[in-house]
Amino acid sequence: MRNPFQGIRWKMVWLFFLSALLTIGTIYLLQQIVRSLIYTSPVFGTYAHLVQRLNYYVGFPVVPSAAAVILFVFYIMLVSYGTVRYLEQITDVVRRMSGGDLDRHVPVQSDDELGKLAANVNQMAAQLKKSMEEERLAVQAKNELITNVSHDLRTPLTSIIGYLRLIEEDRYKDEVELRYYTNIVYEKSRRLVRMVNDLFEYTKISYGENVLKRSNINLNELIGQLAADFSPQLAEADMEIRLSFQQEKVIIEADGDMLMRALENLLSNAIKYGKHGRHIDVDVQLATDSVHIRIINYGQSIPLADLPQIFDRFYRVEKSRSEETGGSGIGLAIVKSIIELHQGSIAVSSTERQTVFEITLPLIT
Repeated sequence: MRNPFQGIRWKMVWLFFLSALLTIGTIYLLQQIVRSLIYTSPVFGTYAHLVQRLNYYVGFPVVPSAAAVILFVFYIMLVSYGTVRYLEQITDVVRRMSGGDLDRHVPVQSDDELGKLAANVNQMAAQLKKSMEEERLAVQAKNELITNVSHDLRTPLTSIIGYLRLIEEDRYKDEVELRYYTNIVYEKSRRLVRMVNDLFEYTKISYGENVLKRSNINLNELIGQLAADFSPQLAEADMEIRLSFQQEKVIIEADGDMLMRALENLLSNAIKYGKHGRHIDVDVQLATDSVHIRIINYGQSIPLADLPQIFDRFYRVEKSRSEETGGSGIGLAIVKSIIELHQGSIAVSSTERQTVFEITLPLIT
């Protein structure tokens, strides 16, 4: 519990009392010195007589009173120097903060109001610095978003316009080549739609516009349905999915549609980049209060240097590979956002033999 006598009010009372005490002591000491001089020196005796007559006409002791006032002002300035200097230091930091310098801090020297003021100034400076850094990062992210979206939209649009110009100018040999050009335009258009949809979904999730519609879900059934839905893509890639469930039924509370969206992204990536491995393994393992979903492919590995940025929006491990597969660069960012909305986490590891995406979700307690 804070001592009430440590407040700035009591501190000022103490400084006032100390100054008055020092003034009285000094006046008393000076009087003793003057009296001793009067008795030993005729000059000071004459001076004392004149002072007595002045005091008689004025009505109060002028010299001692003036000396007392001067001494009191001197002592109050002396004993309060530290406090005044501390206030000047706080004022200087606030002035620098108003000019944009947020790196200065005031040392907290006490627990009284001045100490609290210093702590609040330091906290305000830290919060302002944090807010300015967040604003700077937001502006930077916005600029990067505009740049990346412009680039990613321009590339397929340029191709679409080019092939449409060939068709319009009848610059094709026969119907086979015409169909070939048309198919390219169709695939590029589909890629544009996927990119716009991914961007729209990521923006909604990032700004908290997506509200989870939670319900009890059998995770094994959800993954089984996902595997069935991807049967055509797996067959086309000449791949096989292998499911491994620790228990027949694993119940979690989640938004089924959004969780399915995240798993679709991961499984789609496993098919795109794991074709050489021929197999995709999906394991569901239970822990004490969580469930772990591992999606494993045995294709091309992810370089170690790229793993920390793999979930950043618009980050691509290999741009040429992303162009070929039609990746938008924000699929894994969407996955991470969806998992975190469910109070879960996602991690990735990759070796020359396999790449593992592991999702951890809380169980119903």
